[in-house]
Amino acid sequence: MELLDKLNWRYAAKAMNGEKVDQEKIDRIIEAARLAPTSSGLQPFEIFVIKNQEIKEKIRPIAWNQSVITDCSHLLVFAAWDTYTEDRINYMFDLTNEVRGFKNEGWENYRQMLLSSYPQQDAEVNFNHAAKQAYIAFSQAITAAAFEEVDATPIEGFDPEAVDAILGLREKGLCSAVLLPLGYRKTEDDWLANLVKVRKSTEDLVTVID
Repeated sequence: MELLDKLNWRYAAKAMNGEKVDQEKIDRIIEAARLAPTSSGLQPFEIFVIKNQEIKEKIRPIAWNQSVITDCSHLLVFAAWDTYTEDRINYMFDLTNEVRGFKNEGWENYRQMLLSSYPQQDAEVNFNHAAKQAYIAFSQAITAAAFEEVDATPIEGFDPEAVDAILGLREKGLCSAVLLPLGYRKTEDDWLANLVKVRKSTEDLVTVID
């Protein structure tokens, strides 16, 4: 019940007070994102943790001028691979073999299956798939933030190409997918702070098929 209580507590804060979040809490939020499941275990994204205020100031105008961009403690940018390549796929399979200390025939056959399909697909198709994986980690970070009683505001309203240029992401083979400011709510300036959370009922949302 504690986790559900935290999720009921959280909302997408529209104003933050600039207070810094303890690094230990940030580390745990990032670790939760790192541990998120992804398709084939490829983790086809990177997370940029922005503390630099000048960079936040540059991003704010291209994110609908949302104040949480500059008033947050840390701004997370989830950037997905621009496409799947043989090198990227092989890196994760090799890492798995190294960490586990052995090779598995089935796993190696799976590697070859991915190598024969993903790199040949259109880059946009691959990016969209990678971005979905980034969103899984993004969602897990939001849940972890709630558990830490740190506010997290999901932001899709921004100019990805402009963010990519500011952070030099395209040169790294990455494209920004979604932003997540972390900080503490400033309720007196937040129109959403005291409104009741609204979600579909379980009956409207869930269909059970026995």
